[in-house]
This record gives sequence, structure tokens and C-alpha cells, in this order.
Amino acid sequence: MRELRALPKAHLHLHFTGSMRHGTLLELAARDGIRLPDQLVNEWPPQLSAADEKGWFRFQRLYDVARSVLRTEGDLRRLIREAAEDDVADGGRWLEIQVDPSGYAARFGGITNVTELILDAVAATSAQTGLGMAVVIAANRTRHPLDARTLARLAAQYAGHGPGKGVVGFGLSNDERRGTTADFTHAFSIAERAGLMLVPHGGELRGPEHVRQVVEFLHPARLGHGVRSAEDPAVLDSIVEAGIALEVCPTSNVSLGVYQSLAEVPLPTLVEAGATVALGADDPLLFGSRLLGQYAAMRAAHELDDARLADLARMSVRASAAPESVKAALLADVDAWLTAPDAQQ
Repeated sequence: MRELRALPKAHLHLHFTGSMRHGTLLELAARDGIRLPDQLVNEWPPQLSAADEKGWFRFQRLYDVARSVLRTEGDLRRLIREAAEDDVADGGRWLEIQVDPSGYAARFGGITNVTELILDAVAATSAQTGLGMAVVIAANRTRHPLDARTLARLAAQYAGHGPGKGVVGFGLSNDERRGTTADFTHAFSIAERAGLMLVPHGGELRGPEHVRQVVEFLHPARLGHGVRSAEDPAVLDSIVEAGIALEVCPTSNVSLGVYQSLAEVPLPTLVEAGATVALGADDPLLFGSRLLGQYAAMRAAHELDDARLADLARMSVRASAAPESVKAALLADVDAWLTAPDAQQ
């Protein structure tokens, strides 16, 4: 069993606020006299469920409280730096961090200003840590589809790699049971024309029928979660045939009640069907587990050997929006990890 920290990985499903360290949340809240609910203090990580809309509301409320502690430019830069440092410590070599700028617009001078601040912080942090980094801008499916179009145009404005750029994808998040997927088609068409990777959520809180809708109307290159496509072999086969990668977040799935245990997360079913799977942490602040934890959890729950784990790392790299030269270097390093002498953890 080789050391999982040394396995090079790409992290493709990490939300901005949810990437915050728990200690940072407590420190910033104390600084400004913000009273946090017990679920974010003494009962952390919180006991959550998204089995119904009330459960999701409670989850979203904790998320909004956490967002409220980010009050200065320095706070945002610190969050990005610490998220990168944590990924590097876990063996991360490429990170795509997902953000809805609307959630910070009122405090940071509008969606354009906060996007430029985040992109500048990402570029600086990447240079400091050596971690390849990029941004995914995500719309909120509980808001009007016109808001999504605005965000798609914003994402298109900063699309690409290089100075002043750094947005590589466009997503759609929040409760899958809200909104009508087809209503977001126009926004995703804007992002697609800009050359952005389309990465909406789907197939976690809702089943295979929702995966069908997301694929039909939003043309994803990757699905945020998508794990419940395993419930319908025809849907899963269509995902594989289309080459759509699945961003599987095991700890999140269990924490939100999608599955009762890590052993129930159908990773083997997905992989055996030929699906591309990239493990992600989703919201470590609320689920208590970061990138390394996802690999360790799946190794233990499904008795994965090192070759299977290396395959997962390779899939995460190939499914990323990293430049081809970066992908090639990372894939070579994954091969080197697998061919190195065994080392017990």
C-alpha cells in the first residue's frame, strides 16, 4: 500500500466557501463577534441530511453563516491560500475551485470586482504554492435563469489560462430539486461558445432521470456528482458513451444521506461500466474531510489496490481543464508513483 499523500491528484469538485478550514471559520467569527451555531462549533462536523428540502435548507443555512465571516479582501485571499496549501498537503497538483460570485457581490463591489479579486488571488497562490489552479464560476439553480446568463457572460469574459484569465468552467449548483433544468440552457450555451468546460451538478439528490435532463439540456463535459447514474444501466452507458466525467464526492454523499455508508457509494459500479471518475471533497468545512480523505475512504470501503487508485488519479487529471502540458507531467508522475517500491502507510 503506497502512501496516498504522494499520489498526484487533480481536484475538480471543491466549493469556495466550503473549502474554508474550520479553524479559520472560528477565528474570523471571533474577530468580528459573529455568533456561530453549535453545529459549526461544538458539534462540528455537523450532522446533516438532504433527504428533503427542509434538510437542504438547514445545510444551506450553515453554508450562508460560514460565508458571512469572509468580510475583507484578506479573508478571501487567505481562504484561497489555505485551500491550496491543504490540497498540496494531500497530494493535489491541480485544483479547480468553484464559486458563485453573486454570494460575495454585495460586500466586495459587485460580481466583476469579486471575480477579479478571486482570479488575482488564485494566480498569486498558484505561484506561491506550485499548485496549478483555475476557477469554475457556478450559477445557482434556486435563482432566476437570467442570473445564470449574467454569470455565464462574466465567466466568458475571463475564460482561459494566462494573465487576467483563469476561468475554465461554468457550473450550476444548489438543490437539484429546485428550478427547471431546461431553463438554464441559454446560460450554458453562452459558456459553451466561450470554450468553457460545462460542469453542472446533477444526479446526487435526484436520480437517473435528472441525469438525463442535465445531459440533454446542458451538454456537460463533467457532472458534479452524477453518482446516481449507477441506478440505471442505460443512463450510465450513455454517460460512458458521451465521455462525461463524474465528480464523485463520497463523504458528501454519506453526510447528506444519499448513501448510508461509504461502502454503498457505487464507485466500483461506475468504474466497471467504463465511467471516468474524479474524486472530490465538495465542502470540507461542512463534511469534515478533504481530498486525501476521499481516496483513503474509497480504498478502505472498496478494498482498492494501488493500481485502481492510480487509475482514479489519472482520470481526475484527464477530466480536468489543465493545459495539456500540465496533464502530461501529472500523468507521468502518477506512473512514477505506481512503479515506485511499495511502502506501507
